[in-house]
Order: sequence, then structure tokens, then C-alpha cells
Amino acid sequence: MNARRLGFSLFTLAMVAVLIGLGFWQLQRRAEKQALIAALDERLAAEPVALPPPSQWSALKASTDEFRRVRLTAIIDPASSGRVYSSGSAVRDDISGPGKWEFMPAWLPGGGIVVVNIGFARDPPPNSPAGAARDTQFVVRIPPPQLTGYIRFPESAGLLTPNANVEQRLWFTRDHLAMARALGWDRDGKTVAPFYIDLESPELVPGVKPGPLHVRLKNDHLQYAITWFGLAAVMTIAFGFWLRTQRRE
Repeated sequence: MNARRLGFSLFTLAMVAVLIGLGFWQLQRRAEKQALIAALDERLAAEPVALPPPSQWSALKASTDEFRRVRLTAIIDPASSGRVYSSGSAVRDDISGPGKWEFMPAWLPGGGIVVVNIGFARDPPPNSPAGAARDTQFVVRIPPPQLTGYIRFPESAGLLTPNANVEQRLWFTRDHLAMARALGWDRDGKTVAPFYIDLESPELVPGVKPGPLHVRLKNDHLQYAITWFGLAAVMTIAFGFWLRTQRRE
């Protein structure tokens, strides 16, 4: 075998090995995605449990606690709310069109602050006073209501994400910790939870809709695996024809 034929053979062998490796990697990703979907479905369907106390907050992680249903009793503070712009929702079937998520700090009886996303409000039509009137409709309830919601963790801004407009209390990522720093929710040494709560119920402000979450993750990894294995098979067959031609020559 001459050097040219040997070089091409080694190159083909390496490419086939890479393609097969990618195929098995996609099968592994498929198994991991299936396990994640099962875990999320279990958390979303489970009965809500009591919100862990502040002493346990640091142990909560997105990988094990995201979308876990909890219940809590807290006093919502509407005077220092923040909003997050959104064009819709990937986890709420009842949300469509542009609007804003309403984030408010909630004071726990035992100390500490949990930020609550109380729901989604669609943008009002131009020149409508509905948006301005919404801030006056919130009533602090005594005793405070029991809230049911989901543990969520903050998002990271992307390279193209607009900067927050603090004067208008408007953000473009669900980063409640950035809101807490900018709006002074962590003043007086109060501990702000590293997670926030997506409210499921009850509705606290008319027109600001809480609701149940439905997480639907795409799992196309089997198709990707078949594609990589198919490419490896095609390259192997093509190499076999080429090698046969070389031997005849």
C-alpha cells in the first residue's frame, strides 16, 4: 500500500470513529434527556411542600430543585415591584403575545425575602390607562394568603439582551437577584433567596395571571444519533468502493 492510500485509509478510519462516537454521545444525551423529562414531570405533578427555611436555601440547586412545587405564607410588597418583558412563554400554555412578568418581594414570617413572580400581564393597547391603573389595584392582605408556586432559578443575560431600565423597573431576563440589588430589596441585611417563586395560585392582582407550568423539552437525540451512524455507514461503504477500485488498478 502506497503512502497516499495509507493516508486516506487512516483519515477515513478516524472520521468513521468520530462519527460513531458522536452517535453514541447522542444516545447518551437521549437517555439523560429522558431522565430529566421524567424528573421534571414528577416535580410538576407532585403535591406542593412547605418552602424550605432560609438555613437550607444554599443547598437548593437548579439540577435537583427547579420546578419543585412549594407553598408559603408571605406578605407581598407591591411598592417595589420589577417587571420582565416577554413575548410569550415556553412553560405556560395560557400565555401569548407581548407583556411583562410582575416580580415582587415577599416577606416571610420567619425572616428572609423570597421574590415572587405573581404572573403575566399582557401589554395594554396604545393610549390605554390599564397599565397605569394596575399598580393601584394590589391590596396587601392581612393575614397574608397562602401561596402555591414553583421554585425557579435566575436566568443569565445573553450577548444581545438589552440592558435593564432601572428607572422604569424593566428587565429583559428573569434575574431577581439583579432586581433585588437595583431596587434595594436586600436592604437592612435581609437575606434574599437565591431562587424565586413562579406563582401558581392565587391571583393577587386582576389582570396579572399566575398559573400552572408545563415543561416540554424536545428530545430529538435519537434522530441525531441515527444521522451520525448513517454518515459513518455511508463513509465506510464509499471507502470500500474506493479501496476496491484502487486494488483493481
